Amino acid sequence: MNHYLKSLSATQQVGAMFLIVFGCLALAGIVVFLLSTREYPEGPAGDAKRQLLTRADGVLRSSWVMVIVFWIGWLSGDTVATVLFALVSFFALREFLTLSPTRRSDHRSLVLAFFVILPLQYLLVGTEHFDLFTVFIPVYVFLAIPVVSALANDPQRFLERNAKLQWGIMVCIYGMSHVPALLLLDFPQYHNKNAFLVIFLVLVVQFCMVAQFFAARRLQRAPAAPSISSSFNWPSWWIGVAAGSLLGALLAGVTPFSPGQAFAMASVACVAGSLGHLVMKAIKRDRGIPNWGADGSGVTGTGGLMDRVDALCFAAPVFFHSVRWYFQL
Repeated sequence: MNHYLKSLSATQQVGAMFLIVFGCLALAGIVVFLLSTREYPEGPAGDAKRQLLTRADGVLRSSWVMVIVFWIGWLSGDTVATVLFALVSFFALREFLTLSPTRRSDHRSLVLAFFVILPLQYLLVGTEHFDLFTVFIPVYVFLAIPVVSALANDPQRFLERNAKLQWGIMVCIYGMSHVPALLLLDFPQYHNKNAFLVIFLVLVVQFCMVAQFFAARRLQRAPAAPSISSSFNWPSWWIGVAAGSLLGALLAGVTPFSPGQAFAMASVACVAGSLGHLVMKAIKRDRGIPNWGADGSGVTGTGGLMDRVDALCFAAPVFFHSVRWYFQL
């Protein structure tokens, strides 16, 4: 199968991926819809099944949104894709900070984050300054933000306020900026096909999350961190990672990887994404909200954008640097 996929032209591979991705999502949507039309008995058992279908529908909606956004970025070219992901970062950071209290003295730091750091990070990505773009936020920005805050002359909750902003920048800008960076990696004999790496990353991470979700419901094991997530347990986590890794091996034909390399890279992405999702759940519990759209519709109008991209924000930088290090790009 992998040999057949690699023998296809880029246009033919696009068509094959279109059929596979959207076909699977459509089939899953039909199954969930048919199950939702069934009548379930009143009581705890019926309520549990209805809640499960509601959550499954939410996972599918998230998958549709992510895949469509990345597909648009793919079709539009590298420059438009970079701008598109910059907008995703902007709205994700806005959502992250809207649900976190700020003070008037934080306004300078917020302006710096939204209108200086964010465009500069994506400019570095678009101009392929990879060495600088990988250290710009973790080094220079992490030093600059507290300096700007200190000049605002407000020591109240200084450490907490700066840590919150730095964490939001790290997840929403730094993590997400690695997705369009995948489009610019220069693989030998893999020209004009880098968008498949983005689709590969999105698919394996989303498939891992879906498999973990259904495995947790099926196994009914004790949660590993009950105060943070009632559905996260190690057996279902291993199943999710294994499922995402196997899907990665099957998709090796549209990547520059061999099946073994695709399995390993997918494993890296699934581990980072699933554990990152758990971290973001811990942040939501700390804020006392069930999802990033606390009232059911996020501040961006997307019903909680961070809920759709949180795993990817953690998986993308780990996947990018693993690929770049292994292939010495």
